[in-house]
Amino acid sequence: MPHVYPEGCVFNSLEDIKNKHITVMGLGLNGGGEACVRFFLKHGAYVTVTDMKSAEQLAPTINSLSNDAALDHSRLTYVLGEHRIEDFENADCVIKNPGVKIQGNKFLEKAKAIETDISIFLHFTKAPIIAVTGSKGKSSTVSSIEYGLNQAGFKCFLGGNITVSPLTFLHKTDGTTPVVLELSSWQLADLRGRKALKPKIAVITKIVPDHQNWYGNMDDYVEDKKLIYADQDENDFSIFDFDEDDYLKDCASPKSGCKCWGDLFASETKGQVLRYTTKSLPADIFGVFQNRINNSTFTPAEGFVRLPENYMSGYAKNHELETEQIMNGLSVPGQHMRINVLNAALVMYLMGCAAEQICEILGGWKGIPHRLEKFHEWVNPVDGRKVAFYNDSCSTVPEAAAAASQAFERRAVVISGGTDKILDFLPYAKTLSGEDGSKYKPLELYLLAGTGTKKLTPLLEERKIKYQGPFDSLKVLLQILKTQLMSEKAEKIYGHVFEEDVLPVVFTPGATSFEMFTNEFDRGNKFKEFARNIFTN
Repeated sequence: MPHVYPEGCVFNSLEDIKNKHITVMGLGLNGGGEACVRFFLKHGAYVTVTDMKSAEQLAPTINSLSNDAALDHSRLTYVLGEHRIEDFENADCVIKNPGVKIQGNKFLEKAKAIETDISIFLHFTKAPIIAVTGSKGKSSTVSSIEYGLNQAGFKCFLGGNITVSPLTFLHKTDGTTPVVLELSSWQLADLRGRKALKPKIAVITKIVPDHQNWYGNMDDYVEDKKLIYADQDENDFSIFDFDEDDYLKDCASPKSGCKCWGDLFASETKGQVLRYTTKSLPADIFGVFQNRINNSTFTPAEGFVRLPENYMSGYAKNHELETEQIMNGLSVPGQHMRINVLNAALVMYLMGCAAEQICEILGGWKGIPHRLEKFHEWVNPVDGRKVAFYNDSCSTVPEAAAAASQAFERRAVVISGGTDKILDFLPYAKTLSGEDGSKYKPLELYLLAGTGTKKLTPLLEERKIKYQGPFDSLKVLLQILKTQLMSEKAEKIYGHVFEEDVLPVVFTPGATSFEMFTNEFDRGNKFKEFARNIFTN
């Protein structure tokens, strides 16, 4: 049975934190633990930081805290390389890292109270919350929402799973400052029972198998996702997928009448249901949809919104419009990116932004690091070929890598592989072979070594898909790619060189990174560093 937390918060007010003994479980390197330490020290608590990593491993975070003269370091204690029962028993509250399971944890069992940075933030903020979860596209969706709202004149903040703790900006929020939260399934699980999350707008992006090494089945994984709308009411909006997926296959007991995960969510939420699709929506369904310009398969799809009349803009009502266009051309590549941005456009529309303004603002969004991030260009000195490098290191599921391989509307050089999360790589293999109807087979496929790669390679060989590797070094992989690009057989592999043509090279692992890298961000940063150093003119 999933753990249910007590309703409310252990602290009645921010002043109540003063002189409390707080144990922060997990300092880490991505900012969440550090933000908690800063927050509780600034509010006068005594803070014990406990982490299984060593001081050497945690040096960047420890140094950041040590160099902050504004913190009262006399109230800060480190217990590193171990956890001690007494640090949990004697604490007034333990701040839990979402990556730690509570079930069967002998340390957390001793805690008088458990909170997270998200639960503390939600308890004390008055800001309207826009919450996003899902398997694919969360970070791109929240980032484009935050960008769009700020460009439209809102004072908007972004935090959560995107590596920014909302505790860093809690003091800046009020009832007029929308906050966009990216929430993982683990972060949502840590809110079960608290009645802390009631988003004005909740979005669930595409659901595919993920974290099956943690959950073991799709139903438990999705149960945590459902918490995003559990406490919404009819005054809130719930935005779900409308396109068919593997719900009927992946759900142990599919609900009658439901053909996709979005149907299941829509049948349960108390919020006002809106749907999104890459195609057209039936006339009786409200939400956002896409149409291609002049029905051409060679042009990007425009995005349109259709809502109940009372939620359409004044302009639409005055002109008796049933739909309005809210997405046009984008700077970021890929159909999967278009659906993420379309959801951002819908959120902006619900927040009162004008349709024309939304099109203009989101057309200028450049994307975010590690998600199809174009970061480098190189001109081959041998044949003059232009090469563009894309970092998609936050692609940690096979379906995300499959989408990235098709994102450029042409064949690309694809680099994949990494650590398995007990996921099925068959969908990715089918995309690479064109078996699923995908148009663009890779010009070349390079693989990094890892447990996930070991599952992928037999599927590739079965389909006679050629690949290079697997490589134990990303640096060596890129050096070999450069040699190939400058070889006599380059034209045969990559095609004839045209003046305006740009060859995409995309690093989209489709797996996690722990056998070679600290995390996906470290992996992406190293890819960018190596590519820039190796591919120099």
